[in-house]
Amino acid sequence: MFTEPRIERHQLPSYLRVFNRFTDKPVGFLGNISADGLMLISSLPMLIGAAFELRIKVPGGDGQLQFIDFSAWCLWCREDLTPHQYDSGFSLLRANDGFAELQQALRHYFSFHPLQTSA
Repeated sequence: MFTEPRIERHQLPSYLRVFNRFTDKPVGFLGNISADGLMLISSLPMLIGAAFELRIKVPGGDGQLQFIDFSAWCLWCREDLTPHQYDSGFSLLRANDGFAELQQALRHYFSFHPLQTSA
């Protein structure tokens, strides 16, 4: 008899807010991330063909906030299935080292890893 596994789902947009780097105003939430770009979920549509200066704030190991600053170009924007939400795709223009570290950490965190067994 097959039983569906119960795996806790981690909703990334609930955690990683994206801010305008210059005004510190929230722009939206990180939907997904890759080495080349990201998807942003926002309550307002983003301007296609425009460059944005953005920031993600993450807690550091010392309890202090670390800023991941980057510039990104909006390639597309469409209404989400959720009412009053928009998904926008961005291509990365420039980023500090923290962007690649965040992308790798999230890929590792949300991946399945085989259990280590001792022989």
